[in-house]
Amino acid sequence: MTALGSRSFETDERQPAFLQVQHSARNLRWVERLSPSDENIAISIAQEHGVPEILARILASRGAARETLSDYLNPTLKALMPDPSTLQDMDLAADRFANAIRNKEPVAIFGDYDVDGASSVALIRRFLFAHGLDAQFYIPDRTLEGYGPSVTAFEQLVSDGAKLILTVDCGTMSYEPLAHVNAMGADVIVLDHHQAEEQLPEAFAVVNPNRMDDVSGQGHLAAAGVVYLFLVAVTRQLRREAFYEKEITQPDLMELLDMVALATVCDVVPLKGLNRAFVFRGLEIMRRRQNLGLRVLVDSAGLTSAPTPYHLGFVLGPRLNAGGRIGRADLAAQLLTCDNEPRAIEISTTLEHLNAERRAMQSALQEEALSQADATFQSRPDAALAIAQGADWHKGLIGLVAARLTERFATPSLAISWDKEESGTGSARSIQGADIGAAIRSALDAGLLLRGGGHAMAAGFSLARKHADAFFKHVEEAVQANVIHAGVDAHLNIDGALMASSATMDLMAELDKAGPYGAGNPQPRFVFPAHRCKFAKVVGERHVRCSLASSDGAHMNAIAFNAAETGVGKLLLESSGLPLHVAGHLRRSDWGGRQKIELHIEDVADPRI
Repeated sequence: MTALGSRSFETDERQPAFLQVQHSARNLRWVERLSPSDENIAISIAQEHGVPEILARILASRGAARETLSDYLNPTLKALMPDPSTLQDMDLAADRFANAIRNKEPVAIFGDYDVDGASSVALIRRFLFAHGLDAQFYIPDRTLEGYGPSVTAFEQLVSDGAKLILTVDCGTMSYEPLAHVNAMGADVIVLDHHQAEEQLPEAFAVVNPNRMDDVSGQGHLAAAGVVYLFLVAVTRQLRREAFYEKEITQPDLMELLDMVALATVCDVVPLKGLNRAFVFRGLEIMRRRQNLGLRVLVDSAGLTSAPTPYHLGFVLGPRLNAGGRIGRADLAAQLLTCDNEPRAIEISTTLEHLNAERRAMQSALQEEALSQADATFQSRPDAALAIAQGADWHKGLIGLVAARLTERFATPSLAISWDKEESGTGSARSIQGADIGAAIRSALDAGLLLRGGGHAMAAGFSLARKHADAFFKHVEEAVQANVIHAGVDAHLNIDGALMASSATMDLMAELDKAGPYGAGNPQPRFVFPAHRCKFAKVVGERHVRCSLASSDGAHMNAIAFNAAETGVGKLLLESSGLPLHVAGHLRRSDWGGRQKIELHIEDVADPRI
């Protein structure tokens, strides 16, 4: 028994059983997340702060320290936000934008077509609204224009009157467009978070914590986080100039945190430091339903409970992204800045329809892509790269397809859409430890790509078909050693063992204290050892739902998403009534107006093997 305050929850004492799992349905070893060196930290947290043991272990395994535990459990901007001036070029950029506001100078915003880009555009527009101003904004069409600024787009913005252009979530590598717009007489401020080269573009200011010369330590921020720090710096500059002592009331920047939280979760940046405060406080703002566009989107999605990071990433995010993937790229930014309810409902309805269309299109592409990659691994079991390609595949969906390939085959993946001109647009995704961004950049340096760049886990590229085979070989050789190492060390981190009777609202309340969960602060994962799987069946197209029963007779609902054709799904379906070790994370679900808890299954092991 592990005491949680005045309550007790059944934990399973047979932890060695699950730790002995070496080959699960996903061919993973199960290992305890809390390292031996952190055991004493967990004990100290539990004893000195009166924290339940199960929560103390989760906190210690995620880097919490007993000395700063209060800040970890209650992350605030006051405690965690740095002076914005610590970012390179911040003061220069803030002074230029403050000057534009004072003089009511024509301003334009160029943003990316994902949630982070749309939220960043919306942050600046809402900031300008508070000053009685607005700005034209431009978000490129993913299919026709691709990522980032272009000469044509900048020419249009300048011809429409812009004297100052802010690029958000892009621009760090846009050398030619920025040089061109400088020659046209407009200033550009880059607000970005993507990896940078030593040489920066010709901009008035480049505010990017991932600049090589930036020592702010804020490289984990999403673009919206960078924009928020920028707005703090601009507000400070205007306040110093006594601007708010006249007719304008200083805006309450806290009210913008719902959009910062949304972007932070959807861009899958690490939930550590300032990002935890952004999401923690941003969710509080979102629950007040002050942003009309977000409120309408939440209602359209059918959410009846307070939004969580899960809802941001898997319910709201896909709907906002649907416009940039297969519809109009500006719809998300429009919705987030909309103050007209009929118009907000119209946009939200459009995004809902586009998202449904996106799901159908993605499903068809995924089936084809999975079939191609499966054939490769059948003929080459030791392949270190999953590849799928097709003529005129929708370019807005290939990133999702690549992600699905990596999820299924546990290797880096490439998904490519070929056009009639014998050129292709591709997306790459990877696994921990295999830097796909570096592989793409080295292929570009080798002359195998027309364009390319990205991060360790994701990248984009374009290439000529004549170089395809050489490119595939180059990338596979670049990641092969790391993929082999990852396969040897393939494991699933476990936070503890529980019984079905432990899955209660009281337990969830304790777990919430270590949140918000997401990238860099993973949802707690538990094993339910030797629980009998009952009533297993396929629901929807490929999900497997079942009930788990412990030896004391307690039951809990469970589901394995997209698992029907996988080893996990097959073991669940074939082991009805038999005991299994089941690993996953607990989530609340609303059903018929009642909150219940279910286990989202991630892996399964047969205790008899």
